[in-house]
Amino acid sequence: MSDNTPSKMYDAAMKLKSEGNLEGCVDALKQILEVEPNHVQTHMALGVHQQKLGRLEEAIHHAKMVTELEPNDAFSFTQLSVIYQRCGKIFEAEDAMAKAREIQGTPKQH
Repeated sequence: MSDNTPSKMYDAAMKLKSEGNLEGCVDALKQILEVEPNHVQTHMALGVHQQKLGRLEEAIHHAKMVTELEPNDAFSFTQLSVIYQRCGKIFEAEDAMAKAREIQGTPKQH
């Protein structure tokens, strides 16, 4: 079995993160997208890690990709909402959370 499968590559990237090498982790995650551009788990991780590194537009891009790839997954929109919040985009965060609630069937809060 090849070590170049997205799953093996993702595991290697997460090992870099656990060792404290967030930059290396992000670089490794980007390599996964060269092999499989729609790898949802990778986009999720890049959204979180890019935000932690202060790369806000890149973080938002990856979080949005997750919602495009998984449009019926409430968690995807919740994650997008959190990233928007951390990036200071409150209105966008509220819209993303409203979408998550809509998918879950939870009434909007007033």
